[in-house]
Amino acid sequence: MTTPGAHLRICHITPHLPPDQAANALLPAHLGQWAISAGHEVSFVAHPPRQSQGSPMIPATYLPSRHRDARVLGSLKLASLLEAMRIRRDVAPVVDRADIVHVHSNGLLAEAGGLLALSRGKPVVFTLYGTEIWHYRKKVGLDLFTRLYRRASRVAFYSGGLMEHAIGAGLDRPGLSVVYPPVADAFSFVDAGAQAALRAHLGVRARHLLVNVKRLHPLAGQRYLIEAMPGILAAHPDTHLVICGTGQLKTDLEMRAQSLGVARHITFTGLIPNQRVAQYVAAADLFVLPSLLEALPTVAIEALASGTPVVSADHPGGVELHRLFGPDVAVVARERAPELAAAVAAALAVPRRTSPQTQVTLDAEFRPAVVLGRYLDLYRSAITGRRR
Repeated sequence: MTTPGAHLRICHITPHLPPDQAANALLPAHLGQWAISAGHEVSFVAHPPRQSQGSPMIPATYLPSRHRDARVLGSLKLASLLEAMRIRRDVAPVVDRADIVHVHSNGLLAEAGGLLALSRGKPVVFTLYGTEIWHYRKKVGLDLFTRLYRRASRVAFYSGGLMEHAIGAGLDRPGLSVVYPPVADAFSFVDAGAQAALRAHLGVRARHLLVNVKRLHPLAGQRYLIEAMPGILAAHPDTHLVICGTGQLKTDLEMRAQSLGVARHITFTGLIPNQRVAQYVAAADLFVLPSLLEALPTVAIEALASGTPVVSADHPGGVELHRLFGPDVAVVARERAPELAAAVAAALAVPRRTSPQTQVTLDAEFRPAVVLGRYLDLYRSAITGRRR
């Protein structure tokens, strides 16, 4: 038997692992790495990385994401049933070696794997990131997600707003908690002097620098930031916007910038190394996040940790960040370019770095040691709870 303070054997079941960049890839990878450094044993079960993103980076049991016989079988339900059976068969040896199983997000792998663990007497911690809850609808008939959610030993949410939404959707239950995403210690405060040096290193000549880091996708809302640029430039003509990321909307966004006459004030970096992204974030006057929907945007937390204030749309994550960090996170209405322009222009008129209190909050809630400690507490609580 494993005692609460002892060495743990932890199994993470997640749809993604790096090189995929999704939150439900990065969190399990980080938790696993930190747990190993703390002396615990960690295993992973995941789907292979998306073909466009290269080969697996982490030793794991990788299971294909679809049943290849679905067309032949002619039935999605039958294919899903066979896929679930295959997942249970392939995951069982990994689960059986674990003291605790940590399931991330939703999907057949997570749900079938988590339910298998419960059926074999393993405690399960279930972490939810956003989409699973924002779009939750209880299914008629076999609903593996709701079954796992109800039966999991503990459920952790990426943000308080996400947990509140779950409760409002009829998903209240004992054992709910919020564990915020970790921000690496590499994201540390950069004062005005270091900020100027970073800008010189990056070749930024404009007086004001705005940065957005997000996949180029409709939900990321970069269109509204580009449409806000004429208003921003009217107030602060020497302003440059850097958008870090790639995605399906790149050509459309570039064309929109051209049509508005602001293309020379915008740089689309494409996919660049994380170290370079961190330099842009720290060098910026403002990090601007016009997304339509966020649970808790890690990119904004990284900006705050670097000393860069944030202007965010009023998605749930932005509202929660404003509650946590006060004036260092300004919130404006979603999909409203004029309001976004006004908020950015007002912030640029009084440039500053984040407050000391923001760094205190980050150290108390978001640093890796804190996040790992909270999950280890959940693991041990789940283990002891299963024995009662």
